Formats: sequence, C-alpha cells, structure tokens
Amino acid sequence: MQCGSQEAKADFEAHTLLPSFGSYPDGALLALGSGSRPNRRLGALLGLDAQGAVRGSPQVVDCSPILASLDRQVAGLNIEGAVVSGTELRLFQRGNKRNSENAIIRLQLSTFLDALSSARTAAIAPLAIKTFDLGQVDGIPLCFTDGAALPDGRMVFTAVAEGVDDNYNDGACAGAAVGIVGSELQCLYPLDWPHKVEGVNARVEGDVIRLLLVSDADDFEIPAALFSATIAK
Repeated sequence: MQCGSQEAKADFEAHTLLPSFGSYPDGALLALGSGSRPNRRLGALLGLDAQGAVRGSPQVVDCSPILASLDRQVAGLNIEGAVVSGTELRLFQRGNKRNSENAIIRLQLSTFLDALSSARTAAIAPLAIKTFDLGQVDGIPLCFTDGAALPDGRMVFTAVAEGVDDNYNDGACAGAAVGIVGSELQCLYPLDWPHKVEGVNARVEGDVIRLLLVSDADDFEIPAALFSATIAK
C-alpha cells in the first residue's frame, strides 16, 4: 500500500482476515506494517459485522514490540504478507539483493490475538522461521511479495525480482512468479511478463486454484492492475 512520501508512509504491506477475538466477535481485517523501519511498525484493525461488512472506525495498533523482536531475528525485516492457517499466523518475509533469504515466520495465532487485545502489545517468540530460496532472474533473487492460505495448510505466494539492495527502496522489476509452498517449496511458475505483483487471493475450485493478482507500479499516477490466473492444485 502506498500512502504519502517514501519516508512517511506506514507501509501496510500485509493484510489478512482474523477470526473472532476480544472485542471483534465477527472477526476483523488486519493491516500490518512491513517493519522495515521504526515508523512502519503499526497495525490497523477493521472490525466486521456478521455479514462480513466493515463496522466502526479503524483501530490503530502499535505492533512495535512484535516487529522489533522479529527485526532482531531476521536480516532486513520486510513483512509483505500475512495469512491465518489453522492455529497459526504466518508472515512472509521478503528478501532483497543484499539479504536474499525469504522466510515464513510462524506465530501462534492465539498468542498474537491476545497481544492485539491487550492494552500494550508484547514481543512474541516465533514457533519457527523457515527460509526459502526461490531462485533468480538475471542475477536478481526472486523474493516473496504476498501469500494466501489454502484449505490443506499450504500457501500460494507471489514473488518478484526487484533490483534493490535494501528493504526500503523500490527498484525495477526483472521478473515475477507465483508458486505454492508448504513445509518446502512445492512449485514455482514464472510470469510471462514481469508485472510487479504484490497481492494475491486464492480460491480452490476442483482441480485448479484460481488466483487474483494485483500489481504495484511504484508510481502514484499508474493505477494498480488486476489479473486472473489458474494453477494446478
């Protein structure tokens, strides 16, 4: 999500649907900052009603203790995706040319929800941090940009090869891909055109997974593009 200047934007890159908890009996949408800078460690909760519509005003949540703790465990913290899978919240860590390791950070969902419900959030110890090598395009590593949960516990992800050496700036996109990951990388499908895909929704229909992909041109004057695709289940 882009908002304001590069220095000032809250960088809400990860979004997911949370189940019922605390003062959100019908669940909530969570927008989570990337954590790539101290000013990017906020979150926002949008409560839902029984029909799934947004109710009330957004609630700002200080996630600094959680993200600062992860920043000490992951080089170049840059959270780009979040999914709820069973009893876990899984965060997609995006690498870059300097720190090319991508990772999926697994947190206990109930512990995370308790932290959001408390007056002050606290650091959470991850259940596990698993790194993944997605390969390269023209010498630039493919790195996670978003994820979506599948019913069987696996996750669909998007990735791009962006020519930057840090977790902060934007760069030219040399390539992009979608894939499926479980405990290990299961498949990777390069996109025919290097659209910088940074959002994904996945829905299983029979033997295929239907995807909606959203691009980010890193230009306020260029609208985001929406693409559809299917991959084998």
